[in-house]
Amino acid sequence: MPGAVRTVMGVGLARNRYLLLTAAVLPLVAGLGLLVAGQDRAAFFAFVAGTVPVLAVLVFDIARALGEGRFGLDLLAALSMATALVFGEPLAGNVVALMYASGQQLERFAEGRARREMTALVARAPRSALLREGDTLREVPIGALKGGDLIVVRQGDTIPADGRIRGGPAVLDQSSLTGEANPVRLDEGEEAPSGAVNVGGAFDVHVLRPADESTYAAIVRLVEAAAASRAPMARLADRYALAFLVVSLALALGAAVLSGDPRRALAVLVVATPCPLILAVPVALMAGLSRAARRGVLVKSGGALEKLAAVRALVIDKTGTLTHGQAQLQEIRTAPGFDADEVLRLAAGLDQASGHVVAAALVKAAKARGLALSAPDGVAEEGGAGVTGRVEGREVAVGGSAFVAARARGVLAAGDFAAGDFAAGDLVAVDPAAVDLASLRAGLPAASAVVAVAIDGRFAGLLILADRVRDDAGAMVRALRAGGVDHIALASGDRVEAVEALGRSLGLDSWAGDLQPGDKVSYVTDAHARLAAGTVMMVGDGVNDAPALAAADVGVALGARGAAASAEVADVVLLVDRLDRLGEAMAIARRALAIARQSVVVGIALSLMGMVAAAFGFLEPVAGALFQEAIDVAVILNALRVLIPGPGEG
Repeated sequence: MPGAVRTVMGVGLARNRYLLLTAAVLPLVAGLGLLVAGQDRAAFFAFVAGTVPVLAVLVFDIARALGEGRFGLDLLAALSMATALVFGEPLAGNVVALMYASGQQLERFAEGRARREMTALVARAPRSALLREGDTLREVPIGALKGGDLIVVRQGDTIPADGRIRGGPAVLDQSSLTGEANPVRLDEGEEAPSGAVNVGGAFDVHVLRPADESTYAAIVRLVEAAAASRAPMARLADRYALAFLVVSLALALGAAVLSGDPRRALAVLVVATPCPLILAVPVALMAGLSRAARRGVLVKSGGALEKLAAVRALVIDKTGTLTHGQAQLQEIRTAPGFDADEVLRLAAGLDQASGHVVAAALVKAAKARGLALSAPDGVAEEGGAGVTGRVEGREVAVGGSAFVAARARGVLAAGDFAAGDFAAGDLVAVDPAAVDLASLRAGLPAASAVVAVAIDGRFAGLLILADRVRDDAGAMVRALRAGGVDHIALASGDRVEAVEALGRSLGLDSWAGDLQPGDKVSYVTDAHARLAAGTVMMVGDGVNDAPALAAADVGVALGARGAAASAEVADVVLLVDRLDRLGEAMAIARRALAIARQSVVVGIALSLMGMVAAAFGFLEPVAGALFQEAIDVAVILNALRVLIPGPGEG
C-alpha cells in the first residue's frame, strides 16, 4: 500500500476511534468463527487484519506525539502488537488491538463524564441573538452585538450579552452561572448577566457591552482553558511512564532469555499495555475540575487544582469579600430640632444625583422606608468628599464631617472629628452654639461609616452606615481551618479600626488595614516568610485586588459580582456568591489528588504483579491482555469516584 494512502487512512482512523474499534472487533469475531469452523489459515489472516490497522494508527500517533515533544506508554502497545505478529501470534495481537481501541473509548467516555459539568457551560453558550431594529426583528450572530443594541430574549433563550432589563420583569435561571437552582426575578432597569436562561415571559435587553466582553463569554474562555490544560501531576506521570517502560522492557527481555521462550516476552509486554499511569491522573483531575464547577467554583487548570489542595495560608480582602460590599443604613442621629426621616429624605433626595456607592445606599434606605424623594437641582459634587445642592428649595450638604461642617453654622475643633476628616494645618473656628458632634459620634462601632448632613446651613445630623459581614464568612473560616489552613490573614484598604474589628469577630490570625494595591502585593509576597507557610492563597473581588491575586500561589476571585480583571488573573473563580464553596473546592481538590495517586499506585502494582506472573509463564498473552484491560477499567472507575460527593464537599 503506498505510503500516502497509509498516512491518509491513519489520519482518518485516528480521527474516528469508533472506526478504530470496529477495525479491531470485526476481524476478531470473524477469525474466531473461522477457528471454530476449522479454517485455521483464514483465521490467521483475519487476526492479522484486525491488528495491522490499529498498529498503523498507533505508530502514526506515537510519531506525532514525539514530534510535539510528548512521550507516553502507547509505545508498549505498539511493541506488543508488532511482537505478536513477528512471533506468529496474531490472535494475541488482535486482542491487544481490541484492548487498546476499547481502552481509548473507555478513557474518552470517562473524560467526557468527568468534563460534563464544564462542557455543559460551553454547550449552553448562545450562537445568535434576536436584534430589535425599530419595528422589525433580525437574527444576528452574537459577535455582531455591541453596546446600545436592543435584543429580544424569548422564553427558553440564553441571554447572549450583559445588559439591562427592558419591558420586564424577567424571571431567570442563573444556575449555569451561580449553581443556585431557584429562578430569580429582575425588574425593569436591573442588570441581567449573560448566560442566564429566561424561564418566564419574553423581554428586551439593552446591551451594555459586546458579547465577547460579557460575563458568560469570559466564563466560557476560562472553561476552555481549564479543559485544555495539563496539570504538573500529569506531566510527572509522563516521567514515571519512561521508568515504567524501561522496567517493562527489561522484564520482558529477561523473561525471554532466562526461559528460552520468546512468548514470555510477548506476554509481559501485553500485560504492560496500556498503563494505568496514563489513564488515572487526567481522569481524576478532570473529574475534580468538573465536580468543583458543579458547586459553582471554576478552577482554571489541573495545576491550579493541585495547588488548591496544598494551601496552608490564606490572605483575604474585606470589602466585598468578607462583607457584602454594600453599605446599609444602621442608625440616624439628629441634631436638636431635626426629624430623622426628614434628614434622610432630603439627604437621599440630593444623593440621587451622585454615583457614589454610599449615596446609592442612602437612596435605597429612604425608599425602603417609603419616603418620597424629590429631584435635586444645582448639584455640585467634590469627588470623595461630598455633594451640595437644593432639594425642595432647601440647601442641603451631604458628605464627610469636615465637608459638611465647613458648610454649616457652628463647627467644633478638628479634634472632635474622626481621624482623617481634616487635612493637617486646618483651622476650625469654635462656636459655643455648635452641635456637639463628639457626643453624636460617641459609641459608634469601629466598622461603621458616618455621613454628615447639613440643611439650610445648619448641621442636621449623622447617618450611620455599616457594611454587613457575610452570613457564610464564619462557615468559610471554619471549613478552611478543618481543611488544614493554618493561618488566615485579613488585608484591606479599609480603616484599620474596621479591619481589626472584623478580624477579631471572625477569629482570624492577623490583619492589616489602610493598604494600597501595591501594599497588598507586598503583603502576599511576604506571606511565605511571615506566615511560615508553603502555599499561600489570596481571595479578593475588586480591580484593586487583581495584582495581589496574580502574586499569590493561588488567586481566588469572586466572579459572581466581582471585577472582570480579578477573574482574569485568578486561578480560581467563585461563580456563586457564597464563600463557603471555597472550602468545598479545597476538599474536592484534596480528594481528587488522593484518588489519582491511589489509582496510579494500585494500578501499577497490579500491572507489575501481572507482568511477573507472565514472566514466569502463569499468564498467556491473550489472558494477559484481558487482565490488563480489567486493571484499566478498575483504575478509571476508581478515578471517577471523584464525581461522587465526599466529606466536606456539600
